[in-house]
Amino acid sequence: MTALSARATEDSLAKIAADPGATRGLDWISRNARWVTEQQMRLTEIPAPEFDETRRAESLKELFAAAGLKVRIDKTGNVTGERTGSDATSVILLAAHLDTVFPSGTDVRVKRDGSRLVAPGISDNGAGLAALAGLARALAESSLETKKTIVLAGDVGEEGEGNLRGMRALVESYGSRLAAVIAVDGPSVEHITVQGVASRRFEVSIAGPGGHSWSDFGAPNPITAMARGVVRFSSVRVSIDPRSSFNFGVIEGGTSVNSIPASVSVKVDLRSEEESELGRLETALREAMQAGVKEEVASSASPEYTLDVKFRSLGARPAGKLPDGAPLLATIRNVDRYLGIRARLEHSSTDANIPLSLGIPAVSLGGGGKGGGSHTPEEWYDPAGRELGLKRLFLTVVALAGIQP
Repeated sequence: MTALSARATEDSLAKIAADPGATRGLDWISRNARWVTEQQMRLTEIPAPEFDETRRAESLKELFAAAGLKVRIDKTGNVTGERTGSDATSVILLAAHLDTVFPSGTDVRVKRDGSRLVAPGISDNGAGLAALAGLARALAESSLETKKTIVLAGDVGEEGEGNLRGMRALVESYGSRLAAVIAVDGPSVEHITVQGVASRRFEVSIAGPGGHSWSDFGAPNPITAMARGVVRFSSVRVSIDPRSSFNFGVIEGGTSVNSIPASVSVKVDLRSEEESELGRLETALREAMQAGVKEEVASSASPEYTLDVKFRSLGARPAGKLPDGAPLLATIRNVDRYLGIRARLEHSSTDANIPLSLGIPAVSLGGGGKGGGSHTPEEWYDPAGRELGLKRLFLTVVALAGIQP
């Protein structure tokens, strides 16, 4: 891993901001907030459900190419734009995920509600992708030559069952050259995500003989067994410190109202700030589901009936934490002070989990503006404050990459 040799002080940031090239980049941001918003709307209206991000990747590739970046789409589906520095062995990576949680067929047309833009995915992660498009243009306008190489990436597989496959591929590709990683995810300038929350996701399936609701009444019902297991697990103590959570997000099964279902499945998301607590929750989930099956079979009309329960992993995100004294964090803090931003430190599950788990300095930052209703059809974004977010990213990446004399 390439180390960050120094942190940017407030004095050095003032010098960076006063550099003629940096001034041109910052001026471009001030003049072109509307252009960035137009790109956000255009990208948002290109559907990008899990495992189908190709069209959006191609569109972002065109934006990167127009900004003079060396572009490619890798075999995983990530689009990258590289701005080579004098030291090609040291890389600052900024990545925004391309995918959304919304399935194919979702109406992703952007509507206006006063100052707000409303559409599924407009903030998560339309705001992050638009920030990268704006950053690419601002860097091009600056004509700055940097010491470290800057790579901008639109990565796949951050949401749902993607299991961070895009970021995993980027980290594997750049390897020891990575000096720092910034995941640009969503709106706002009010947070710095410095700790990756670990997660494990499962599909739990229960299968049985099925049957007719009248003539086979008394046969064990997989849905009832699942319900018993869900209720039992929901009473398990969930740690507050370390913070942990669970969610039963999707349940599927059955064929008709008058048929005993032959199978049912549920998708479960477990999260914790600590891997050990996550392990405890997984064990409790397995025990609860097994107990639910046992109770349902015991209550059936005949001992010959059985139910089968299976667990399938849908992905696991590792935990990781940026050290308090990391130069990456100090640089962002000094940029924030220079711009008058007061940001809180947060824990979350983002693309930054992967580099953090490997000891690579990483954070997740927003792209500016305001947003809400994430992961709902009424998701919204307000561009007010976007300029500040873009300037924050611009100064941070230039400070980290270093200006070549």
